[in-house]
Amino acid sequence: MTERLRDAEKRYVTIESILSDVETVSDMEKYTALMKEYKSLTPLIEKYREYTAAEKLMADSRELMELSDDAELRELAAEEYKDSKERLATCEEELKILLLPRDPMDDKNVVVEIRAGAGGDEAALFAGVLFRMYTMYADSKRYKTEVVNMNETGLGGYREITFIVSGDGAYSRFKYEMGVHRVQRVPETETSGRIHTSTATVAVLPEVEDVEVEIKDSDLVIETIKSSGAGGQHVNKTESAIRLLHKPTGIVIECQDERSQHKNRDRAMKLLRAKLYDMKTAEQNEKIASERRSQVGTGDRSERIRTYNYQQGRITDHRIGLTIHSLETFLNGDIDTVVDALATADAAAKLKGADA
Repeated sequence: MTERLRDAEKRYVTIESILSDVETVSDMEKYTALMKEYKSLTPLIEKYREYTAAEKLMADSRELMELSDDAELRELAAEEYKDSKERLATCEEELKILLLPRDPMDDKNVVVEIRAGAGGDEAALFAGVLFRMYTMYADSKRYKTEVVNMNETGLGGYREITFIVSGDGAYSRFKYEMGVHRVQRVPETETSGRIHTSTATVAVLPEVEDVEVEIKDSDLVIETIKSSGAGGQHVNKTESAIRLLHKPTGIVIECQDERSQHKNRDRAMKLLRAKLYDMKTAEQNEKIASERRSQVGTGDRSERIRTYNYQQGRITDHRIGLTIHSLETFLNGDIDTVVDALATADAAAKLKGADA
C-alpha cells in the first residue's frame, strides 16, 4: 500500500507542477484531463499526508519518551504518542477505502426513471414527490436536469417520468436510489384519516457513449407520433414525439419533451443506450458470488430500499438500517446524509470483499 501511495503522490506533485505553469498546457483537452486526474487524486493525497504527519509525530513522541529526563515531558509525549497512533490507524483504514478501484461510471451523467407502483393515484403523487426531491437535490449540486418523457396524472402526479441529470459525479450520487421507495401517509383525498401505503420504483442508469454500446440501425424501428399529455397549445399539433423499438430486446422508448423531432430522437437513443448497458452489466453482476455483493443492496429495482413515514416524520433506509427524523428537509432535496452513509457502507463492503 505504501508504495502505491508514494507513486500516487509523485504523480500528484507532477500534475500540480504542470498545472501551475499554464503556458506548458496549450492543449485544452490535455489540460481538462489533467485537472480531472488532479481532482480525483486530491482526497487520497490529502489523507496520505495526514497519515505521514501522524506517523512522524508518533516517531518523534516515542523518541522523546525514550530520551527525555523530564517526567512531565515524557508524560505529555506518551499522550501525544497514543493520540497519533490512534489517528494513524484511522487514516490507514480510510486510505484502504480510498485505494479501492473507483466505479468507472461514477463520473457519468445519469438517467433516472420513476414509476408509480402500488397505490393508484396516491402512488402517482408519491412519484411526483420523489421527482421534486431529486430535482431539488440536483440543483443543490449544481447539476442540470432535463425531462425526457413523462406521463402525468394531474395534481403533480406521474405514472412515470424519465429525466437526465448532467454533472460531474452525478451517477456516483444517484446510483444508490435504485429500488422500491415506500410511503406511509394519509392521502389528501382520504376523509377517514387512514394511513395508506404506496410505492414508487426508481431506476438509475449511467448515460453511456456510442462506443460503449453498439446499436445496429437494422435493429431499430423508429416512429414519429403526436405528443400526449399536458403541454399547452403545441401538444397534438405536430408529430415531433418519437417512439423507438429495439427489436432484439423489445425495449420501447418514447420521448416527447422537445419540440424538435431530431432532439427527441437523440434523447431516445441516449436512453436506449443506457438501458442496454444496464442489461449488460446486470448479466455480469449475476455472475458475482453473493458474498461479494455490496451490503447496501443488490441494485435490483424490485428491492424495497426506503420508507418515508409522514406521521412520524422519519425516513428509514432498510439497506443499512439508518433512520433519520427530518422528512421535510429530506423531501426538499437534502439527502446527502443518507447518500454519504450508503457510500460509506458500500466502500466498507467492498473492502471486506477485497480482504476475503
